[in-house]
Amino acid sequence: ELQVVTILLVLLICGVGIAGNAMVVLVVLRTKHMVTPTNCYLVSLAVADLIVLLAAGLPNISEVVASWVYGYAGCLCITYLQYLGINISAWSIAAFTVERYIAICHAIKAQLLCTVSRARRIIASLWLFTSLYCLMWFFLVDTTQVTFSDGAQVICGYRVSRSLYMPIYFLDFAVFYVIPLGLASVLYGLIARILFVSPLPGTPQHSFLGSLQQGSSLRLSGRGSRSALSSRKQVTKMLAVVVALFAVLWLPYRTLVVVNSFVDPPYLNTWFLLFCRLCIYLNSAINPIIYNLMSQKFRAAFRKLYKCQEKSAEHRAPSITPVYYSAVKDCSHNSSD
Repeated sequence: ELQVVTILLVLLICGVGIAGNAMVVLVVLRTKHMVTPTNCYLVSLAVADLIVLLAAGLPNISEVVASWVYGYAGCLCITYLQYLGINISAWSIAAFTVERYIAICHAIKAQLLCTVSRARRIIASLWLFTSLYCLMWFFLVDTTQVTFSDGAQVICGYRVSRSLYMPIYFLDFAVFYVIPLGLASVLYGLIARILFVSPLPGTPQHSFLGSLQQGSSLRLSGRGSRSALSSRKQVTKMLAVVVALFAVLWLPYRTLVVVNSFVDPPYLNTWFLLFCRLCIYLNSAINPIIYNLMSQKFRAAFRKLYKCQEKSAEHRAPSITPVYYSAVKDCSHNSSD
């Protein structure tokens, strides 16, 4: 029963998650107006989720069905990639929360601080720091062979005593769960006060335009302000849901690690372990669904990408024939091309 449930649910969640996160990366990289600071952080989060699904989700299937089949090098590399994806996703969430706070609560500073180039530098720094931090897992895991009466099983597990891992687990728990969530909770509280409680103050540009223009121009300005405010609220709600799901879906595993650091023997019920793992995989798979449900821009970009893929499949020719145009004909059809 455990094997059947694991294979079906892991394949379903990982399949949906891999396709969804790959689409997030594609629509942002291929659509010029989607390249924003916030979306750069969402691409970083999508890549981290892809790593989690590929390095943690799919190997879990073979591990449940049989013994560890990836060897010693696979044990080291897969464990490293698991923690890299997990830790990067936490700080990608913290990064776009800080970016949203600056953009909404400090609009003047945001013109200098919230840029695509700065977002890319911050993302590169986060990946570099986390990549170096996770190198310690190359020295903390190993493959062991357990012999039974009817055969042997290879396991990828801890190299040293379980008690020595307590400081590492608590450091991970603090740096990659408690601190990002605490920071996000405080900043989203400040953002909510600005967007949903206090009215946004008028900008100097609006005041200046209002003094010079009358009638329809003033109404258009007010309509544009309301549209911008509505867009900011929509994006903030979407990102707040992403943070809330991260907090809820990671809570079972983080709680289990903390509890097992103090109890002996550790609580290792196989069904509860499967539940904790599925929550982690679900957290990595659900974000693209949230973007599609709560963001009109992402929904339109996903639809456009799907239509482009359909058209390219329909119009793909079996052979390529060179066609030569005159200069007059080329210019006359430029707009339709």
